[in-house]
Amino acid sequence: MTATFEATLPRPAPVAVVAPPARLVLKTDGPSRGLLDGAWWPRSRDLLRELPALTDALDPVWGRITRIAVNPEHWPVIPRKVPVNGHVVKVGWFTPEIDPHKLLLLSYGTGRWDLLVIPPETGAESAGRLMAAASDYDAPPLTASALIAADRAGHAVSTAVRPVDPDEAPRWASSGPVTERAPS
Repeated sequence: MTATFEATLPRPAPVAVVAPPARLVLKTDGPSRGLLDGAWWPRSRDLLRELPALTDALDPVWGRITRIAVNPEHWPVIPRKVPVNGHVVKVGWFTPEIDPHKLLLLSYGTGRWDLLVIPPETGAESAGRLMAAASDYDAPPLTASALIAADRAGHAVSTAVRPVDPDEAPRWASSGPVTERAPS
């Protein structure tokens, strides 16, 4: 007679998957807010996966984020609700009202914030320049898309306003320096 038995192996304990921290830079409190309050560099275009880490980072600073609005141009799927650390954030989308490279965040009773969204496929050097420009109080007030366009064109983001060559000055220019917006 032959007996066969299986040894009982210990079961591995479940491993909690921890999302990496959000790549985020915010303006510090200052005299004027400008067009952007900082920049966020998500790792993917999956809002369901990316928003929990972002709200986890922002809730202690700005208060509980309750609503987020995006332009759907760069987001393939926009969930209506995203569960985050003990509460739910409602997500909406608006095509003409929101810059395609911006994220609008609302915190109940605290306020509204606008973040530049750096495309996930952006290289680290370019993302660093964009994050610095979006959080700089002394930078020209450019929209999110204007910052992205300036960086892609190879212009230094902080020099989007440049002096005009005196030979190029328009005839109507008065004496003194004349400035114009660099093409974006």
